[in-house]
Amino acid sequence: MSKKDFYEILGVSKSANEKELKDAYRKIAMKYHPDRNPDNPEAEQKFKEAAEAYEVLSNPDKRAKYDRFGHGAFEGGGFSGGGFNMEDIFSQFGDIFGQGGSPFESFFGGNSRQESRNRGGNIRISVKLSLEDVLNGADKTLSVQKKVACKTCSGSGAENTSNAKQTCQTCKGAGRIRKVQQTFLGNFATESECPTCRGQREIILKPCKKCNGLGINQEKETVEINIPKGLEDGMSLSVRGKGNSGTNGAPAGDLIVNIQIEEHPHFIREGLNLLYNLHLNFAQLALGDKVEIPSLIGKLSISIPKGTQPGKILKVSGKGLPHYQSSQKGDLLIIVNAYTPQKLSDKDIELLEQIKASENFQPKNDTNSKTGFFNKIKDLF
Repeated sequence: MSKKDFYEILGVSKSANEKELKDAYRKIAMKYHPDRNPDNPEAEQKFKEAAEAYEVLSNPDKRAKYDRFGHGAFEGGGFSGGGFNMEDIFSQFGDIFGQGGSPFESFFGGNSRQESRNRGGNIRISVKLSLEDVLNGADKTLSVQKKVACKTCSGSGAENTSNAKQTCQTCKGAGRIRKVQQTFLGNFATESECPTCRGQREIILKPCKKCNGLGINQEKETVEINIPKGLEDGMSLSVRGKGNSGTNGAPAGDLIVNIQIEEHPHFIREGLNLLYNLHLNFAQLALGDKVEIPSLIGKLSISIPKGTQPGKILKVSGKGLPHYQSSQKGDLLIIVNAYTPQKLSDKDIELLEQIKASENFQPKNDTNSKTGFFNKIKDLF
């Protein structure tokens, strides 16, 4: 069976420099790492192929031999005559994965594989906010159904007796099983989770009766969270450590709060701006007036100029919503609408007939006017 071309495996050209090789290998290694793809033979194979390819192409002497003779340059040998394993490769490529040399640390941090498995899961909940909450921020008290460490066994999953657990005999307490496979380049060692203890290192002989050996129970917990100003619909907040409890001392997951903004009875939100529809009668538009309108901080008094046309947009600067991560603030945009009564008295009709006949009240339908409706909409947006 023919081997894949090393350059093709890493997805680089034959003229690739050291940085391009390093970046390509790191991307593939992170994608197909066994810890991120448990029980996935295809991902494990791709991970091995990438490691073999980088081992050769990152070494100038080996790369020169490979470019000249292909895979035949290494048949019957191995990279350095003595075989290699995962940690050997990682120790050589420490600069790719960060300080310490092993991606097991740089991918997940510290004693990562065990801690990653035992870490508590995240919880997602939705919280509804009013526009007043968006303006001022808010403190919310949430009741969250979550997994918490069993109080009876302190999260161990075992009865509180000296012989409730024993060291797993399959992995001898390591939590991992090491396998050595032969390749054309030599021996290749991999590790996987112990199938007997599932990476926990111990076997529970006498499970806790309260949690049935799980170490966690479902309970309701009250969580206090602070909602910052300026959030938008669909945003999410992450509250560290307020998710499900971890096991065997691992950290808890996070509480992910999805934000939903409620409709307001007076305002429509457009980014940081608030839109308000103001209805005025004909006399107010023609003669001008002073009116009160609602805002998110109480009543506002605004002046309506004489001869205001329906569709005119009045702006009150700084009375909109704040930006989430800056001091920027939107405006309150007041859209003026003409109110037309549907019921008229005889006196109303008489007055309106006189107005209708007056020369001053004849409309000028100039469709090209810059103050036309469509230009107003264009200016607004």
